[in-house]
Amino acid sequence: MKAVKRISWMKLSLMLLLAAMLLVASACGSGAPGNSKNGANSNLEDPATATGTPSNTGADETDTGEGEAETAAEATAYPLTVKDGTGTELVFAQAPARIVTLVPSETEIAFAIGAGEQVVGVDDFSNYPEEAAGKEKIGGMEANIEKIVSLKPDLVLASSGMNQPVVDKLRSLKLTVYASDPKTYDDVASKITQIGVIMDKAKEAAEVTRHMQDVRQQVTDAVKDAPKPNVFLEFSPGWTVGKGEFLDELLTIAGGTNIADQQGWYEIDPESVVKSNPDAIIYASMAVKEGEKNPILAAIESRPGWNTIAAVKEKKIYEVNEDPLVRVGPRLAEGLLEVANKLHPDLVK
Repeated sequence: MKAVKRISWMKLSLMLLLAAMLLVASACGSGAPGNSKNGANSNLEDPATATGTPSNTGADETDTGEGEAETAAEATAYPLTVKDGTGTELVFAQAPARIVTLVPSETEIAFAIGAGEQVVGVDDFSNYPEEAAGKEKIGGMEANIEKIVSLKPDLVLASSGMNQPVVDKLRSLKLTVYASDPKTYDDVASKITQIGVIMDKAKEAAEVTRHMQDVRQQVTDAVKDAPKPNVFLEFSPGWTVGKGEFLDELLTIAGGTNIADQQGWYEIDPESVVKSNPDAIIYASMAVKEGEKNPILAAIESRPGWNTIAAVKEKKIYEVNEDPLVRVGPRLAEGLLEVANKLHPDLVK
């Protein structure tokens, strides 16, 4: 009998010891370095274009107020190698301290991700945000190369679609130029993400792109079951835009159908627009003198036969703020909301 009790006691002791060992093991495993959260890597939409990007700084979680936790974006590890929209490889030993922007979209991106203090020069058309007005001006599309060089930038942000000759010249002078020409909403978000990584502003860039995606989802959900009116776009007198450009995609997301039958930007055939008979016309705002009419609207109202178009007869001719819709930067979200509101005012506020 005593032998049986002794065996039972030994079995119980072994079971307690095993349980204690499992508890210790699980506690150590939860704090193991290999189990840290990925953080900002989930926000890097094109990690293949950058090497040495985010360094593992740990997973700082913050309460969002909805019972969910977000992992803070990780700091950039330098040296950093990226490829821009032209496929050019750029290497950064550290975060750029002096930036020159050649087009307004890049100016807006720099300020939106919190790198406004690093901007030392902007193009003549950069009018947003207000702080851009206080920066040195480097000219328009034909940028002042000598002025840019004198500002000693360690990063120039440019459009390969509008600035390519300037980009080539600056690169020949050994300046670091990040050039791109995004054609879709997602392409713009990816560009913002990558510039954020270059500037060691990944967290700020992630907040900007998250807002853009939230707005797109808001609009998509609002108009998904709504009729899609046929729309004519005119953003320069006598010119419209078709497939392959971000404006065409924005119109589609906003719940409209573009009547344009050609690729890219092209000069319109007024009679063709009459035959297409769009349900709505959207045109861009333009700076005019007091008392003058927007030249795009004036043309729409004076073209022969256009008074028979449904959009004209039903007064569905809408002016939209030009800048957010023609600049491939963070304010595309504002432009998307405005277009969706014009087409579906009861669904999108």
